[in-house]
Amino acid sequence: MGIMERKLLDLGIDLPNPPKPSGVYLPATTVGNLVYTSGTGCKVNGKVLFQGQVGKELSIEEGQMAARLAALNLLSILSEHLGTLDRIKKIVKVLGFVNCPVGFSEQPKVINGASELFEEVFGDQGKHTRSAIGTNALPHNMPVELEMIVELNELA
Repeated sequence: MGIMERKLLDLGIDLPNPPKPSGVYLPATTVGNLVYTSGTGCKVNGKVLFQGQVGKELSIEEGQMAARLAALNLLSILSEHLGTLDRIKKIVKVLGFVNCPVGFSEQPKVINGASELFEEVFGDQGKHTRSAIGTNALPHNMPVELEMIVELNELA
């Protein structure tokens, strides 16, 4: 068990099993010292835990919980891809999509559910650039989809 995995345990965070792709794509790929993830949402063991539009069927707080779960899924994908989260030097970029009705403008608050988790786990190395974008639909009617880019340690 790596240092980051122990830190997750100390924080009381249990990573879910990495979600399986629901199409023809890789969950993560490494190019040089960067890892790019595909988009993922709030599924656990193949089951979508939150469904609907934030600002309509779901509150901002429920959207934040969905974003946090999507972030945990990204960490589980990275853990499987890299063998350990210790290889991550820096969270570089997070791209967040929020399933929401026309007129909803609180996407940044929703995606904070993911950003706060990354800072909690990685400290200053978890601070990242980010985009939070509203859309009228996401796969499986999920409220949030996230993808990210991480930089690897030189020793990786």
